[in-house]
Amino acid sequence: MDYAARYKTLAVERRGANGAVLDIRMLAANGKLPTAGHDGHRELAEIWRDVSADDSVRCAVLRGEGLGFSGGGDLAMVQDMTTDDVVRQRVWREARDLVYNIVNCDKPIVSAMHGPAVGAGLVAGLLADISIAAKNAKIVDGHTRLGVAAGDHAAIVWPLLCGMAKAKYHLLLCEPVSGEEAERIGLVSLAVEEADLLPRAYEVADRLAAGSQSAIRFTKYALNNWLRQAGPTFDASLALEFMGFAGADVREGVASLREKRAPNFG
Repeated sequence: MDYAARYKTLAVERRGANGAVLDIRMLAANGKLPTAGHDGHRELAEIWRDVSADDSVRCAVLRGEGLGFSGGGDLAMVQDMTTDDVVRQRVWREARDLVYNIVNCDKPIVSAMHGPAVGAGLVAGLLADISIAAKNAKIVDGHTRLGVAAGDHAAIVWPLLCGMAKAKYHLLLCEPVSGEEAERIGLVSLAVEEADLLPRAYEVADRLAAGSQSAIRFTKYALNNWLRQAGPTFDASLALEFMGFAGADVREGVASLREKRAPNFG
């Protein structure tokens, strides 16, 4: 698999014994944070099909670069979604595929989240089979702040991970969660000091790569039936989110982000 030729917003390198661990780095196009523009959103959805099809891969590690794990959707793409139905439907399909491709990828995925973790990157970070966050990471689902329903991954996995009460509190209010707090409430698997984040993620990935592949992959498949059962809930949340992208509130949400002010949804 020639990942370098296929992906421009992701840097993919092999590491570990026989290159069996795939290190996937979301690139910080603005020099600060990885953001999901038109290409980045599509590539983050597609790569899990390639990981699943690549027989040389036993595990994948997903991480960001620069100041954080992911900075959310590029505002230019969001603006296009509010005015162009063709773009809106395309991004809806990609958002659907991102979730289901991770759920159905037969290889275990480890995420290493530092700094801000928002948007499409957060989808992959929290759906990873083992999610590891720096204690000072800042996890935020910002959909309602933007003026659209919390679709993406929220309805399919947050209540299962941290319970309905905590899920509603953080999703309805866009209340940030530190990595340390995320571990306490069960939203992530582990929280470690930032300096230990990548070493711990690689250690976990190496252990997974060295284990019985049939046992690990079959266990992942069976456990992910909990997520597959929540498929109709996810599909409804995603449809409601993208219905919002055709409404008035999201235009105010985008304007407020551009102008660096609080939104007025009055």
